[in-house]
Amino acid sequence: MVSVRLPPDNHTHTEHSWDAENGSMEASCVRAIEIGLPSIAFTEHVDLTPWAVPGDPEASFGRFARHVHDGVMHVPEIDVDAYFDEIERCRSLFPDLRIFSGLEIGEPHWFPEKTAELLASGPFERVLGSLHSLQIGDAPRLLDEWFYTDRVRGEEEMNAVRAYLAESIELVESSADFEVFAHIDYLTRQINRAGRAHDPRQFEEEYRATLRALASSGRVLELNTRLGLDPMIVRWWHEAGGAAVSFGSDAHEGALVGSGFAEAAAMAEAAGFHRQADPIDYWRRSTR
Repeated sequence: MVSVRLPPDNHTHTEHSWDAENGSMEASCVRAIEIGLPSIAFTEHVDLTPWAVPGDPEASFGRFARHVHDGVMHVPEIDVDAYFDEIERCRSLFPDLRIFSGLEIGEPHWFPEKTAELLASGPFERVLGSLHSLQIGDAPRLLDEWFYTDRVRGEEEMNAVRAYLAESIELVESSADFEVFAHIDYLTRQINRAGRAHDPRQFEEEYRATLRALASSGRVLELNTRLGLDPMIVRWWHEAGGAAVSFGSDAHEGALVGSGFAEAAAMAEAAGFHRQADPIDYWRRSTR
């Protein structure tokens, strides 16, 4: 059954992302067509930050522990040539689906030279900037691993939210070359996985400051449906003067492409963002 007028999925991962072993670009295209998406972007992971792993790598990273050496996690680099070969193969297989190339770059403001070099290596059309890490003590930690290993909670958790939003401002105010700020609620995922609820109203000042900085940068806020962004944050984005939203499933396998998009689209419309005449465009604030 085909869904009607869903937005494009501008954030997906395939077998070309280091952590998407079950991903498939071809299967993702099949799913996009099945549910009626106007386009799909394959924004593969680029994580340049060398994450400290103070504990047992197997306990912290499971099957990805093979990438940990001497207490530091170094993820594999994307094979740009193989990635673009698969992009072109899928464009040939699915000529009626608009397929965008792209990257999701973690902490690009920490690595401006490497980021620029990577973006110059191919025609990447959808570039997301994301924040997966924070400086914890004297070393960067992947938030997933830190929350799990150190059992972060209580006041430490509240401080982490504030630190995450403060670093998000550093990211969006930087000269890093990206168009969309991905999953502002990435840290919220860790709280959710620990079985606790996150109330953005406790951090309204910090969220609003981050959204104002993002709006001033001219970049786009992503509505990531992997967890489901709180509608209040989307309303704050509109009040901050945000120009547009992008939708991203953050799917790491084909079956999850476009998940939750009907609900996210309704939330965006309620906040004042609407689909455009060009179905592959970002949803923009109403001019009516």
